[in-house]
Amino acid sequence: MIRTLIADDHDILRAGLKHILHDSGDILVAGEASNGIEAIGNLRLAEWDALVLDLTMPGRNGIELIKQIKAEFPKLPILILSMHKEDIYAVRALKAGASGYLCKDNAETQLADAIRKVAGGGLFINQSVSDKLTQEMLRGRGSMAPHNRLTDREHQIFLLIVQGLGVTEIGRQLSLSTKTVSTHKASILAKMNMTNTAELVRYAVQNHLIDEESIL
Repeated sequence: MIRTLIADDHDILRAGLKHILHDSGDILVAGEASNGIEAIGNLRLAEWDALVLDLTMPGRNGIELIKQIKAEFPKLPILILSMHKEDIYAVRALKAGASGYLCKDNAETQLADAIRKVAGGGLFINQSVSDKLTQEMLRGRGSMAPHNRLTDREHQIFLLIVQGLGVTEIGRQLSLSTKTVSTHKASILAKMNMTNTAELVRYAVQNHLIDEESIL
């Protein structure tokens, strides 16, 4: 059996994932966690074959959490299950140490196969993510897309900004001070050679990082 830990802050979603995996025959959901601290605590208590991790739980930045988990459990396969489309976070998650990335919209049909793939030592990604990884390997930093110049935290804040959130709300969501968020925003604008939020939003829409309908 593939002993799997599911970490997601929504009780209903965890229940749904357990239901999806119930009849798999070879995957056992042996533990649950609602945040990063609980996930690491569970990982320390037993042996696990795979971790299914939500990228956007409250508290620590999901990319930083992946790095922390891989530092302590380097052989543990991590499958990211996210509400964000693959082309937004997948490459960063894989670079941080994840073994796969699955959009929640596809969980019902692909979750079991994705867990089997990463638990077996494989990589679970779609073709568009594979193409992006190849492109990044072939080109130097000088030709890097503007949003890929951002740090993981800046990238997280950038996506929240372009969805219409203000610095106060972003700070509340990420447990950061308004001053810290404002500093990150200034750095984002500088690195992307832009001057205001409207330009960031236009860039995000043009590069398919968000849908226009998702802007608050």
